[in-house]
Amino acid sequence: MKISQLSEHTGVPVATLKMYLREGLLHPGAKSGPNQASYDETHVARVHLAQSLVRVGGLSIASAREVIAAAASDLPLVETFGIAQRAASGDARALDDGETAALARVREVTADWDLHGSPEGEQVGTRMAARALAALERSGQPPAPSWLERYAAAALLVAEADLDLVDARDGRDAKAQTVVVGTVLGDHVFAGLRRAAQEHISNTRYSGSTSSRGTAS
Repeated sequence: MKISQLSEHTGVPVATLKMYLREGLLHPGAKSGPNQASYDETHVARVHLAQSLVRVGGLSIASAREVIAAAASDLPLVETFGIAQRAASGDARALDDGETAALARVREVTADWDLHGSPEGEQVGTRMAARALAALERSGQPPAPSWLERYAAAALLVAEADLDLVDARDGRDAKAQTVVVGTVLGDHVFAGLRRAAQEHISNTRYSGSTSSRGTAS
């Protein structure tokens, strides 16, 4: 198909497709004539992947390019996970004193976790949690230790679901695609479900029931 047809198939403007080609998010098409190229279903799939990472996942073009390259490479899955996690978190600055103290508390609740085989994951995941925990404390809302423990327990359940999904895929390429998409977009899925769950619990806890609001005079 021509690039105009690729645009029709994906719903992505031609100008965006050309930008993806220039930036390396989309692999070149097969030469079909002077200044012409032909595209196929692999390009359709790649465009959808790029759109997912950039538009929904919020990655920069550079981060999306790095993640896509990792998925298309022969890197071990654990390294692909690390690249996707770094891209999704984005904040690589050093921790300040308050965040370092919070990191110690995060490491306490993850002490039984095997983080040694994935230094990128340990650095990205625990530091990301430490930054948020420190910000909570600075805002005057320090959480109870049990809150962090329950969050860690929930994170394990979600991580098990993530890895079960990866294991269900056949072949390295399919597994790697699931790793990068699941890592970046899984954050958004879980955040959305958490908000829905908060609404549900707040309705049942503070209003008695979701139906009572509609029947109250």
